Amino acid sequence: MELDDLQSPGWEAIDKALAPRYAGQEPKHYGTLISYELGGPDPIRGISAYKRLDPVPHWHFITYGFSELYEKQSENKDVSGWGFELTMRLKTDAAAEEPPGWTLSFLQNLARYVFNTGNVFANGDYLNSNGPIASESETLIRSVVFTHDPELPPIETPNGHVEFLQVVGITEDEELAVKQWKTLKVLEVFKEHLPLLLTDLERGSLLEKKDVQEKLAAGAAAEGSNTGYVFVDQLAWRENKRLLRKPEMQISLGARQVKEILGLLPYRLPFGKEFSLIGGECKVVFASGANNKYSIDGNTLRLEIQTNVLDELQSVLKQREGIYGLRAFNGIVLHVKKTHIKDHSGTVVETIG
Repeated sequence: MELDDLQSPGWEAIDKALAPRYAGQEPKHYGTLISYELGGPDPIRGISAYKRLDPVPHWHFITYGFSELYEKQSENKDVSGWGFELTMRLKTDAAAEEPPGWTLSFLQNLARYVFNTGNVFANGDYLNSNGPIASESETLIRSVVFTHDPELPPIETPNGHVEFLQVVGITEDEELAVKQWKTLKVLEVFKEHLPLLLTDLERGSLLEKKDVQEKLAAGAAAEGSNTGYVFVDQLAWRENKRLLRKPEMQISLGARQVKEILGLLPYRLPFGKEFSLIGGECKVVFASGANNKYSIDGNTLRLEIQTNVLDELQSVLKQREGIYGLRAFNGIVLHVKKTHIKDHSGTVVETIG
């Protein structure tokens, strides 16, 4: 049976959800020539782009393929496929006639991540893109967060429930601010400066605005961070035995993680919340404690630290390659190594540290 002959109740349900907003407008649609199931490179079937002039000129992208577009195949009758479709709003020139091609590739790359790993996106998630989201551009937008599309509520299709998650481009310091507090509360602050939470490649960081700084700082100080862990590429630890002295614990990490440690520990530990670095083969857990001590459980290193150790980390640890000992916690040494940021082809495009 040809694809065109298949019934497409999921696809029709998405179109129906868009109709009230875009009645009479024919979108720019970009479909796949060879389906992913037949060996094609693109997991999602297609992407539609609608041109908008309000509240500012932008393209509104909608994916087709994270949910079940044709017949029902998954066992979960309540949810269609992965349970969502992605949208994205990209600021553009009012005279633009075609959306930029990088956006289509970026959305397909997000789809490959989901289809290859099985990790789904949810409202409030965030992701660092390891470089500008528009490859080969100089934009400061290098991370994204996911939230419900402000104009597209969830729908019930014949194949199950589908949410519309909007991809919102943010800068790396905005990503840290998201981690220091709560994603959705930070986005509420950003909405005052980003209509419909659109992505603007030409903008600077919103943290340069005093009102944004003050609101984010007050929120994080009052409630602490909602980020309990981060996944890291560079992480290792080993306990070195020493003659007539207690062992020394050396923790190795990438320079890129230093900023997260320094930025997040003050918003976790004082609130009685733990914070973890999770590497490919080991884990390091930071927790507040009445005494400075560490313990080992399998591949997990647990550090209990007093407030003075947290203060020393802030003043001593640098995002620069080197060995950093702690006077307040004798026996703990941090070895910071250079972090090499690579593009999708494996080429090093940036070195931190």
